[in-house]
Amino acid sequence: MGAAIDDLESSWRDFDLFAPTPEHQLLGETLRAFVDREVEPQAAEYDRAERFNHGLFRRAGELGFLGVTLPEAHGGSGLDAVAAIQVFEALSTSDPGFALAVLAHSILFAQNLAVNGNEEQRARILPKVASGEWIGGLCMTEPGVGTDVLSLATRAKRDGDVYVLDGIKTFITNGGIDDETLGDCFIVYAATAPKKISSFLVEKGMEGFRLGQLWKDKLGMRASLTAELVFDGVRVPVANRIGEEGEGTLQMMRNLEIERLTLAAMSTGIAQRCIEVMVAYSGERKSFGVPIREHGQIQRYLAESFAEYRAARCLVYDTARRIDLAATGQRHDADASKPFASQAAKRAADAAIQVLGGYGYMGEYVVERLWRDAKLLEIGGGTLEAHHKNLTKDLARNPALTRA
Repeated sequence: MGAAIDDLESSWRDFDLFAPTPEHQLLGETLRAFVDREVEPQAAEYDRAERFNHGLFRRAGELGFLGVTLPEAHGGSGLDAVAAIQVFEALSTSDPGFALAVLAHSILFAQNLAVNGNEEQRARILPKVASGEWIGGLCMTEPGVGTDVLSLATRAKRDGDVYVLDGIKTFITNGGIDDETLGDCFIVYAATAPKKISSFLVEKGMEGFRLGQLWKDKLGMRASLTAELVFDGVRVPVANRIGEEGEGTLQMMRNLEIERLTLAAMSTGIAQRCIEVMVAYSGERKSFGVPIREHGQIQRYLAESFAEYRAARCLVYDTARRIDLAATGQRHDADASKPFASQAAKRAADAAIQVLGGYGYMGEYVVERLWRDAKLLEIGGGTLEAHHKNLTKDLARNPALTRA
């Protein structure tokens, strides 16, 4: 009995929350090499130019990073939510803008389709998405509608074997891959009846589907392109409807947990890099004859940033290890993870700029770009306020969650 308890304790203490299996460990090593050799050298250039690195995106597809959670039968790796967290955390230590483009493609579009689509749709589209041949995205936000999805103005009207889509979507990541070129395929949420949302696969080349305004001069995430998409009488085959009419809201909810968790992972990646920069600089820079890390205020920036980063990272990975990607029911943990991690990232970036002083304000030292990128994570994929509302509602409905 004693030996069995000792073995159990040993296995428990050896458990690695951040890379629990050999597959996760190998993925982490491959990601670190990719980021160091291929992502980091181009990050500042593509941010300054506000351009999407299509070649790097395809390279990520070759290495399997665009489909870690997709079924192996459709070109993916068949891994879990922890693997997805690893991908977006690692990419965001270097280039959060590129990470966001990958996330919109592989989570908002591909993972969504893998769970909610039918076999014909998955077999036709997912292999092209996993390889990087096609670039996908999700169309929900409109000029007048954000969080209040049931008020969507985009309409889909049945006309025999097609639906006719009319409306405008905006702030769509991967909406364009350059100034003139649409992305390849999108999941589009549209109203098929009052307060009834359905989802459709809309593909480049469909008549009436075009690229509208390409948003320029963004605060951050400049290496991912953000566009307005116009649907002007687009005739979408019924076969491109995902699920049944009116199931769009449920499908959206199924994907929200992993969406928000991967966005939280982007935040922990940003925080990690900012702390690394702070630690290195504060050991090299001297004032009053000693490294600045010897000064109490600098120590506070370092210590508090690290503590928040570690707490956020543990929350994100602990939530990821328990998520069933095909189900719902963990919204409360996802809605706790993203606002906590996103605010920790922004504070870490702000602290890094303060520690570096004038150098922190300059692009050469990375942290000013990470500071700009971090802000979006408090808005996109659900605002801080939306998460607070959801979490409060869930806790009021089930107070036992506080003891779970």
